[in-house]
Amino acid sequence: MAPVYKLIAIALTAITVGSTASCQSTTSGGVVGAERKQLLLVSSAELDQMAAKAYNQLQAESRKKGTLNTDAVLTSRVRAIAGRITPQTRAFRADAPGWKWEVNTISSDELNAFCMPGGKIMFYTGLIKRLNLSDDEIAVVMGHEIAHALREHSREQVSQAIAAQATIGIGAALLGLGDGAASLANAGYEALIATTFSRKDESEADRIGLELSARAGYDPRAGVTLWQKMLKAQSGSRPPEFLSTHPAETSRIQQIEALLPAVMPLYQAALQGRK
Repeated sequence: MAPVYKLIAIALTAITVGSTASCQSTTSGGVVGAERKQLLLVSSAELDQMAAKAYNQLQAESRKKGTLNTDAVLTSRVRAIAGRITPQTRAFRADAPGWKWEVNTISSDELNAFCMPGGKIMFYTGLIKRLNLSDDEIAVVMGHEIAHALREHSREQVSQAIAAQATIGIGAALLGLGDGAASLANAGYEALIATTFSRKDESEADRIGLELSARAGYDPRAGVTLWQKMLKAQSGSRPPEFLSTHPAETSRIQQIEALLPAVMPLYQAALQGRK
């Protein structure tokens, strides 16, 4: 979510950028087929480190306000769901189960949740309480947010901004308009402040997240009821923060329904395994 990534952006000015572009896929496709090449110009280690600092800052500020993990039952519930989902990340990335995962909640009426690069998860209590989410629905949201981290959408976003800035700088130099490269170090900062996840990113996160929740033994059909609740929450004049940058909920419901034949066997196998 944009407000969260503003915190990351504050720290990103310290990142040094390599001169060689790297095009790779950060995840395997899973049964949902989410795999493609990505432009990655900054290291994941640097971004993870900056995200961890921003996450710690957010926790400190929330603790000072008295809003961090104040609902012990809900916090325990969210952490239990994460405990089942995070081991399933190996289906997309072999290294992900070993990330330094962290799960916390903030008492707020906001309909919001996120997973920062490196596995730093935060849920806002308003999302769960106002929408009366079931564990299955929480799992779908969590899978979606974790998917952003697995696919390193933030890293890709920063890299695209840097590439665009570099192109402008080269063009300016060729035309004798000065040193355009001077602002290159700030490109990542601007990317995380000014832009949001693309529809492609959100669609990928939906696909991967649905598979993660199914593999963890949560009913992927909850994705349909989740977004129906989200649609209802939008009935006012201003959409909730959680929805402000996401694709149309009707289209993502259709995508979830189309993916159910692929992920339901994973869910059923997980249920058998838990018996």
